[in-house]
Amino acid sequence: MLASTLMLIALLCAGVLIPVPYAEMSPGPTVNTLGDHDGEPVLQITGHKTYQAGGHLNMTTVRVTSADFRMNLVEAVYGWLDPDTKVVPHDTLYPAGTTEEQSSQQNAEEFSQSQESAKVAALKELGIPVKSWVIVATVVKDSPAEGRLHAGDVIKAVDGTAVRQPSDVAKLVTKHKAGQNVVFTVVPAKEQAAAEKAHRTATATRDVTLTTKASDDSGPKRAVVGISAGTDHTFPFTIDIKLADVGGPSAGLMFALGIYDKLTPGDLTGGKFVAGTGTIDDNGTVGPIGGIEMKTIGARDKGAQYFLTPADNCAAAAKDTPSGLTLVKVKTIGDALGALKDIRSGNTAALPTCTTKG
Repeated sequence: MLASTLMLIALLCAGVLIPVPYAEMSPGPTVNTLGDHDGEPVLQITGHKTYQAGGHLNMTTVRVTSADFRMNLVEAVYGWLDPDTKVVPHDTLYPAGTTEEQSSQQNAEEFSQSQESAKVAALKELGIPVKSWVIVATVVKDSPAEGRLHAGDVIKAVDGTAVRQPSDVAKLVTKHKAGQNVVFTVVPAKEQAAAEKAHRTATATRDVTLTTKASDDSGPKRAVVGISAGTDHTFPFTIDIKLADVGGPSAGLMFALGIYDKLTPGDLTGGKFVAGTGTIDDNGTVGPIGGIEMKTIGARDKGAQYFLTPADNCAAAAKDTPSGLTLVKVKTIGDALGALKDIRSGNTAALPTCTTKG
C-alpha cells in the first residue's frame, strides 16, 4: 500500500509538472449586436435614419488559453473529460514561433477588417453605394517595397494596368521574374487621407519602380515585392462598432445583420433570440470559423433558440448540437436574411438546417 501510494503521488506530481503541447478552448461571452455593451450601444450609426431594433442578434466568441500558457497533463485530461471545453494541439491555435503579442496583433487586425467588410456587405445588401479602392495593407520588413511604398497607399495601377481588386496586384507582379522591375502607380496615403477629409477625390499619383525578388516562403517560387494588398472604403455615413476585448474575423456576419436591422424598419428577428457566427467578405459571402462547438454551447447557455451557422461548419456543429438550439445553414448574408424572415414569420419548417453531412 505504501509503494502504491508513493507511486500515485509520483504520477500526480508528474502530471502537474510535465507540460503537454495542447491548448484549451471554451465558450466565451456572447454579445447582442442590437444592444449595449459596457454601457454604450454596440452599433452606433450617425448621418442616416435608424430604427429601434428588438430581439437578439448575438455574436459569439471562444475563450482560449494564451500563446505562452503551458498546459500540464492533469489539465489536459480534465479538459478532455469536460464536455464544455475542447483540448486541441497548441500549434492549431498558435503556429510554431507565434508569440502572444503577434497573436493579439493578428486578431486585432482581423477583427478590424471584419468590421469593415460587415459594413460594406450590409450597405450593398441595402443598395447603398460604398466607394472602395485597393491599398497597400502591409509592407514586409527588408523587402524591395520597404521605404518605397507605405501602408495606406492607394494602388491605382501596376505596369500601367488598372488595379480593381487586391488579387490583381499579385497577378501583375508575378508576371515578372525575380530581378525585373515593376512599376506601381499610387496615391500616397497622406494625400488620400487629406482628400477624404476634404470630401474630394485624390488625384496626385506617383510612379514607384521596384525590383522584384524571389519569394522565400513555403509556396511556389515567384516574383514578389514584399507587400500585401487590401481594400479600403469610404462610407456615406458613420458606422462605429464599439466592442473591446474581442479579436478575429468571426463576428462579421452578425455585425452585418445588426447594421442591416438598424437601418431598416421592423425587427429582423421578430423578437426571437438568434445567435450566430461566420466571417463575411465585401460581397456578403459567409466563411467558416474555428471553435464552432464552443460557440453553440455559449449561445444556448445565453438563451439562443436559433444559431446562424456557416455552411462549412455545419457538419461539425451538428455532431453535438445543444438541446433546444436549431442550427441554420447560411452561405451568404442573403441566406441569413431569408432565414430570419422564416424565423420571425414562424415558418421554421422552411429553414435550411445543418446535418452531420453538412
